[in-house]
Amino acid sequence: MSETSPRRPGPVRWLLYAFGRGLPPEYREWVLHDVTARTWVLRHMIRATVQLLPIAVVLYLLIPGPAWVRGCAVLAGLLLGYFYSGAYVYETTEHRAVKAGYPRGTAGRIRGMHGAAEREEQERRYEQRWRSGQGSGGG
Repeated sequence: MSETSPRRPGPVRWLLYAFGRGLPPEYREWVLHDVTARTWVLRHMIRATVQLLPIAVVLYLLIPGPAWVRGCAVLAGLLLGYFYSGAYVYETTEHRAVKAGYPRGTAGRIRGMHGAAEREEQERRYEQRWRSGQGSGGG
């Protein structure tokens, strides 16, 4: 299965996955791709939106008062939800990989390998520019 793209879950399974349910073993590779792809943070924020949106709609409908007050209250709640979701993005995605059967640290290690060549090139340019004696203050 590694020559082809990993098997993706259908809409219902993905929705359950977005709310934290684990997927069957046949989706194991897809989960790892989901939490390590170049767009892994965007994918995490989409899952957070799916989790927050139903609550936001219900609160908007239940909070008494003018529409702008309800809207501001719900917006403040959404911003807080996104803040915490972003704060725990590494832990959450790592937990998803562990639930799929991977050892703890696998997702972070793979994400770290993705940008290794670019980081090495940046470090080389930095060293060349700043450590080659140009930036030293002679003396």
